[in-house]
Amino acid sequence: MDDLTHLARPGTEIAVRVTPRAGRNAVVAGDGVLRVYVTTVPEDGKANIAVQKLLAKAIGVARTRLVLVRGATGRDKLFRVDE
Repeated sequence: MDDLTHLARPGTEIAVRVTPRAGRNAVVAGDGVLRVYVTTVPEDGKANIAVQKLLAKAIGVARTRLVLVRGATGRDKLFRVDE
């Protein structure tokens, strides 16, 4: 996994492309896009929670500090790091 700790500053907005029902959980940085793969199914917000947990762990912050700003029902999401 890539070092993403530079994204942990308060106010940072993180755009991600999500792939639900993937074969493994992973965060992959490349081509200017952060891709998040989760094994969870996209129903009742389960995939969003899984993405939030995985992304928080990758950047080294508490899950509660990541706020979903945009994209609750789409594959392209925008998270913000709160204080």
